[in-house]
Parts: sequence; C-alpha cells; structure tokens
Amino acid sequence: MQGFTPLAIFLLLSALFSTVLGRTLTVYNGCPFTVWPAMFTDLNVGSARPNYPTGWEAAAYTHVTFTVPDNWRAGRIWGRRNCNFSGNNGANACLDGGCNGGLQCDSNTGTGVPPVTLAEFTLSTASSTPDFYDVSLVDGFNLPMSITPTGGCHVANCPHDLGPNCPAALKGPYDSTGYPVGCKSACQVDPNPQNSPNCCSGSHNTPSTCPSSGVQYYSYFKSNCPNSYVYAYDESSGTALWSCPSGTRADYTVTFCPP
Repeated sequence: MQGFTPLAIFLLLSALFSTVLGRTLTVYNGCPFTVWPAMFTDLNVGSARPNYPTGWEAAAYTHVTFTVPDNWRAGRIWGRRNCNFSGNNGANACLDGGCNGGLQCDSNTGTGVPPVTLAEFTLSTASSTPDFYDVSLVDGFNLPMSITPTGGCHVANCPHDLGPNCPAALKGPYDSTGYPVGCKSACQVDPNPQNSPNCCSGSHNTPSTCPSSGVQYYSYFKSNCPNSYVYAYDESSGTALWSCPSGTRADYTVTFCPP
C-alpha cells in the first residue's frame, strides 16, 4: 500500500476485518459510580460468542468497544452493583446482578441474579431475518439502560431509576445507606412461580392465558419504561422487542444510566 504509513495500514485493516467479521459493540457506563458489566451467551441457542471477557470493571463515565459475531444469538449484557470479588467468585459477590464465576461470569451458568436489567441481542446474517434486541425488565430492574443502534433503528431503553418508587412488595435490595438499588419482578416474589400469571408459567404459559393485565405491577414498569420488554409476552405491546434490518449491519451501544 504505497503512500500509507504503517499506522494507517493497521487502522484500515482493523476496520476491514471488523466489517467482515462482526459488529462493533460499545458498553458505556454513564453512571456516577462504578459498575461491573457482565456478558452471557446462551450456548443452547447458538455457538457464536464474542471474544471478550464475560465481565469487567467499569469506572464512572468509561467505555469499552469490542466486536461481536454477526450471528450472535441469545446474547445478554447487564450491569452489577456494589461488587467485592476478594475471595468470592460466587453469584453473591455483588449486591445485585452477580453471576457464577466472579468478575468473569461462567460461560455455562453465569447468568445475572435478579433483579437485573438486561440488554438482549439476537443478531442475524440472513437478509430475510432482522437483528432483534430489547432492554428487558422480565428479571426486574437494577440499572437504567439503553441500546442505541446505528442505521437509524429504534432506541430500546429504560432510562429511569425504578428503585425509589418501586412498589413496596418489590423494592430492594438496599445498599449500605438504605437506598433501593433494585426493583424485583412480580414473578420473583410470587409464592407459586411454577403456575402463575406473574411468571406466565404452568396453565398461564401462552400469550392468550397470560395477558399483561394479569401481571401484577405491569403498569408500573411499562409506564416508566415504555420501550422496554416487561414480561414474557410483552411483544404484543408493540414497544418491547425491536428489530433492525440485517442488511444494515448495525453496530450497537449499551449505556448504563443514559441521559
């Protein structure tokens, strides 16, 4: 490449391989406190997963950027709060959102402990199938979050802190000052989660037998975060699951505590 400096060649090749091999994902901590982001891929759905640590520490107002596969399926990202991994690699190393494995979540069992706000992705390489993404409150809430795609696709978000005004039955856990850093889902506190409209389980396991009107506190979550996925069959709301044409090859930014 005559006329190009080594740095220019490196940047050009990096951009080329990024375009060929996957999408760019940026995770930004917009909170005024440290968050420990975590990432998990459900390997029962797809084998492609990002070549990046499954957990890291993010100081306030910092970001990381990495590449995820074009066909990343059933991927999720979330934030953990008030973590201390000194001598503790269990799911209780964080006040909320903790995972098996400690700082880096176990690739098979390292899902986030509720209540936790989730960014969920199923990306596509097929021209007939779009990317799907959502901000999910199905497992409750622990941090405001947004997903911002490139290409003009819709922002999915829950931009408000749902902890302080959370219904009393769902509020918590609390930090050392007594501040509620989470808001549980109705399913999480249901005494019979195996057969419950709050969990869309048992005899309530279809969209017709589990309408949003039967889920306690649905309106609290949906009215505050209308562009989020609030319960198992929330797609009928039209503002829960978002899509972006796969031909757009969108890149995505996940933000904790968006403005």
